[in-house]
Amino acid sequence: MKATIFLPLALSISVFLPTLASAAPAKPNPAPKLVVVMAVDGLPQEQLVRYREQFGKGGFRRLLDGGAWFSDAHQAHGTTVTAVGHAAILTGAYPNQHGIVSNYWIDRATGQQIYCTEDRNHRYIGEETAPDDGTSPARLRVDTLGDQLRYATGNRAKVVAVSGKDRGAILLAGKGGTAYMYMEDSGNFASSTWYMQQHPQWVQRYLAGKPQDRYYGRKWRPLLADSAYAGDAEGPLFDFSYYSESGKPDAGYYKRLKEGPAVDELTLDFARAAIDGEALGANPAGVPDLLGVSLSGHDYVNHRHGPESKMSHDHLQRLDRMLASFFSYLDQRVGADEWMIVLTADHGFANSAEFSQRQRIDAGRIDGKKMLAGLEQHLAATFNGVKPIANAVPPNIYFDDAAIGKAGLKRADIEAAASTWLLAQAGVADVYTRTRFEESGATGTRQDLLMRRGWHRHESGDLVVVPRAYWAFGSGTSGATHGTPYRYETSVPMIMMGKRWVAPGNYTQYAEVVDIAPTLAALLQVRAPAGAEGRVLTEALRRR
Repeated sequence: MKATIFLPLALSISVFLPTLASAAPAKPNPAPKLVVVMAVDGLPQEQLVRYREQFGKGGFRRLLDGGAWFSDAHQAHGTTVTAVGHAAILTGAYPNQHGIVSNYWIDRATGQQIYCTEDRNHRYIGEETAPDDGTSPARLRVDTLGDQLRYATGNRAKVVAVSGKDRGAILLAGKGGTAYMYMEDSGNFASSTWYMQQHPQWVQRYLAGKPQDRYYGRKWRPLLADSAYAGDAEGPLFDFSYYSESGKPDAGYYKRLKEGPAVDELTLDFARAAIDGEALGANPAGVPDLLGVSLSGHDYVNHRHGPESKMSHDHLQRLDRMLASFFSYLDQRVGADEWMIVLTADHGFANSAEFSQRQRIDAGRIDGKKMLAGLEQHLAATFNGVKPIANAVPPNIYFDDAAIGKAGLKRADIEAAASTWLLAQAGVADVYTRTRFEESGATGTRQDLLMRRGWHRHESGDLVVVPRAYWAFGSGTSGATHGTPYRYETSVPMIMMGKRWVAPGNYTQYAEVVDIAPTLAALLQVRAPAGAEGRVLTEALRRR
């Protein structure tokens, strides 16, 4: 029998205390008082890298140097457009769950085109409202981080989102937050009756000041010396002014504000007013608040001029200075160590087809109307005059199930005939069919994975057409666009900053925008949204 050794009580405690202490789990830091989630609409990752040395110290460079930068981050779904990307950010879900499959799609019940955030049961407050204006998140099929934060705090947390686009604000605000969007006919920011019946006093005071009129008669001039733009594509530079044909601020002028840096400056000004008016970051209940900001100007500039242009370059530099001012305001208003931010983008951008062609890259534009007309003619000739196509919003093509059934045709035969014809058209890389999505396993390619994530059985088309790399749907001879599964459109910035919660560094491992919602949920100690499929980015989180 082994001898039993009895230690004095004090000694036995001293022996075991270090072991117990080292085994105790690390506790998370207290939650930030304000979480800011910012999307720069249409910002490719490569632009952030290309112009990094020209940024000032307080904007993008503050994020890159003092935050956790995931340099291989992606909007990991096939249709890379504004609504889809914004829906991913705070749901943590792909379109096959959140249901926002594009900016526009076809309602199968009516056969009519619908807009992603339209809701004819609601209207803008104090503004004219068209039937297809974006007024609610009713078509978003899942909840968001803000909804979970509201639930966890007994609706005491405040969730506010503001954007130059209605879909940018609404899809960040979720079901239970409050969205404010820029009105292009008046230059105001307005909410809708989904959220409230009338604006609070702070909004009314802001609107009374008419800050949007201060740009009238101004020109957009270069921020940097001419030599700074030497590497950009040739083209007109800064032939842009804020005016209207009437000689005074009107709807034409207010719409023009969206095409340059003014809309972003106004959005950030309104975000400041919201922070002050709602006391965001100073919640009397002692719970965190959430602010979503979507900056729309860069998307408009890139569409018009291309991401390779001098105008796009200058706009990003101006945005950098705006961010520096906004971050400084947050330091003073909320406290430098009391707020955190995640900055990302809803999608990247292709270069304009003409620019790519000058680089000897196979590139071009696919006229969707001509393609659809040719497809309808081919199918009618193939199937004895039957017209199996009901409608289309590229890249989605919808079948007329009633016509197919009445003619006794097989869906598989129509899919095969349509795919064969489409694949023979210039610029078409692939065609995904409903049968392929529903019955076939993935082939293992990244494109297959992204397209499958982007397809929703109720909202998406029966055919989804994928252009070849550097090709895109559209007509004309200038400008650029996006919407495909290629890396130049999926690769976006993703940076978290907040020194009490985030460990700075360049994290080169693969990450996705859907990781943002579960990561913030972990920091806020709330449930992740129900549809979230991303992971918690534990490698970038501090532990106390």
